[in-house]
Amino acid sequence: MKRIAFGLAVAACLSAGATETVRAESPSFPLKAPASSGSYVPNAAFYAGVGAGFNSVNFSNQNIFAQGVSNIYQNGIQVASGQAGGPTDPVLNSQSGFSPTIQAGYFQHFSGSDWLWGAKVTYNALGITSSAQNVVIPQVGSFTGPTPNTFTGNVVARSYQSSINHQLTFIPFVGRSFERTFIYLGAGPSLTQTRSKLNGVIGFAAIDGQHLNITGASADFASTQWALGGAATFGMTYFFDRSWFLDLSYTYAMTENRTSNFSGPFASATDGYTDTGTLSGNYSGRVITQSVHVSINKAF
Repeated sequence: MKRIAFGLAVAACLSAGATETVRAESPSFPLKAPASSGSYVPNAAFYAGVGAGFNSVNFSNQNIFAQGVSNIYQNGIQVASGQAGGPTDPVLNSQSGFSPTIQAGYFQHFSGSDWLWGAKVTYNALGITSSAQNVVIPQVGSFTGPTPNTFTGNVVARSYQSSINHQLTFIPFVGRSFERTFIYLGAGPSLTQTRSKLNGVIGFAAIDGQHLNITGASADFASTQWALGGAATFGMTYFFDRSWFLDLSYTYAMTENRTSNFSGPFASATDGYTDTGTLSGNYSGRVITQSVHVSINKAF
């Protein structure tokens, strides 16, 4: 009996030793942690931020068309009628300036990846204006009456101004995250408010060797419109912790070519003749903005 017990004890020791040997010799294969496991960039987050931007604005494709239609009276009786019109392409210099910005967005990593997708809305309060002085709009026309004839002339504006006031962009984007940052690239639609003004407008005609003021007192015209467009953005973030981060981005945006109409009555008197009519036309153009934005953001 003692021999049996001794044998069992020896067998147990041998078995334990063999097990320890197998354990010691078996290689270990722990799962490797993903590269982003120590990242400050959240897997997904909504965020909002405020900041400032520096903007360069190009007011391109500017065009003004003006025309006058009038009836001419003598002693209360209509003796003639006339019309004239023509276009010009004023040049507005590029302008630049700083502006406040607000943005809000969302991003989320693709499952098990450092790549991410998202979208953001950015509001930019630009408030930038460009103007041209003493704009001349050539006119060609004709009049009917006892002596029908053709004539030339000019509509002269003391100044023409175009402004960009507000801009909203909606940018879906894709990007890649690292330990404290992610870089991103995207494109989407834009909505831009612009304002155009013609100041001190007077219509002149050259008839029978005379340079006549046809429209009388000067007039001012202004209109505000919203223009659709597109925008592209490239940017990068830097996370101070998992809640706060800095966002630096460059955006190129361009509006559609937008046209606005103007119209107003006029009256004048020359050499016993009274001239009444309507001065009307339109102005058009697009706005191209290049902006660099820096904002501080909180992720939720």
